[in-house]
Amino acid sequence: MPLESPLDPPAERTAELNRRFAHHAAAEVLAYTLHDPEMGNAALVSSFGAEAIVLLHMASVIDRTTPVLFLDTEMLFPETLEYQRKVARHLRLTDVRVIRPDREPVFRTDPGNDLHRRDPDACCQLRKTEPLQGALAGFDTWVTGRKRYHGGRRSALDFFEADNGTWIKVNPLAHWSTSDVQDYISNNRLPRHPLVAKGFPSIGCLPCTTRIAPGEDLRAGRWRGRDKDECGIHFVEGRMVRKLPGKNLP
Repeated sequence: MPLESPLDPPAERTAELNRRFAHHAAAEVLAYTLHDPEMGNAALVSSFGAEAIVLLHMASVIDRTTPVLFLDTEMLFPETLEYQRKVARHLRLTDVRVIRPDREPVFRTDPGNDLHRRDPDACCQLRKTEPLQGALAGFDTWVTGRKRYHGGRRSALDFFEADNGTWIKVNPLAHWSTSDVQDYISNNRLPRHPLVAKGFPSIGCLPCTTRIAPGEDLRAGRWRGRDKDECGIHFVEGRMVRKLPGKNLP
């Protein structure tokens, strides 16, 4: 069960946390999230994508036993799967959990592996949102690597968010810039995702990710040509919540 506190519901807790940590550094926000009893059981959710190494490295320095949830949609680039294994070894992460969609729903709903063409939102729900829902059972808090400079609905991110009125979601890198990310990777000599050098600054599933042209938005290659810019883990109908299977959220 999620942690109870005098500041429940989570919306009130996150408002207080954002006031308290308004001028704190990313590493301080992450250390507090992973260690303070007020945050309960915390997990880091990582795509092992283009910028994921920053938050993964911070977590490894603070506590390499942190649970890391990696959503393998079974439609990822082979390079991402290899990078995930390489980074886990490099950072000596001890609790990386590879989360995959359940076989039966996939066979029933997407037997031809073409749902992403017919209904990309349903594909994300099947392969990412529902598996994450199950993986977060038993956790009170989850950590993401989202940043304001990604633009769109991420441009006003806070460190702490209330998620579905139950969990607290934490974005330690919310206020970082592109140069902050690149400097951190360079200064700590961290391995980069091999697709970044090939024109993929934001990397999701193989069928729904393309290279970007010079001057394009960093996430322009995600779901190109569609009215979609989030997978559903973070937003539903413009709100920062995850869609729960079989439920329509207000």
